[in-house]
Amino acid sequence: MNKRIKRNRIRCKCCGDIIESRQIYDFQQCSCKKVAIDGGLEYAKRIFPSNPPEKFYDELVEYE
Repeated sequence: MNKRIKRNRIRCKCCGDIIESRQIYDFQQCSCKKVAIDGGLEYAKRIFPSNPPEKFYDELVEYE
């Protein structure tokens, strides 16, 4: 059984912004431009400068 995304959000550890993608192709970037998010409720895509991702953002995605 696949988990369905209820809220697609992350918190940038550099600037503290919480960004959310609400629909497919809804690309959002934090104010310092270090991290970005995309995919809405269809998929959870994260963009960040380098590994490990935990260095740049906190995962806040919620599943049904």
